[in-house]
Amino acid sequence: MNKTQLVEAIALETGLPKVAVRKSVDAMVDIVVRTLRENERVMLSGFGSFNVIQRSVRMGRNPRSGAPVRIAPKKVIRFRSTVDVE
Repeated sequence: MNKTQLVEAIALETGLPKVAVRKSVDAMVDIVVRTLRENERVMLSGFGSFNVIQRSVRMGRNPRSGAPVRIAPKKVIRFRSTVDVE
């Protein structure tokens, strides 16, 4: 499901106009991104949580030559689901 399909599904479920739903979805994404950039955790009850973790320096391999390559440290987003999909 992409953003357009999500907006359509929410509009269908709630009866709200697509324009209002699109603004709400865009606002939610902006707020989540801004919160994560501030290194804060985002928890959505019944869905899961997003948080930023720091990956340390590690060694990888060049797929063509097989030579070892140093991979720089970086921050990444981790998502942990609280939904049971079974």
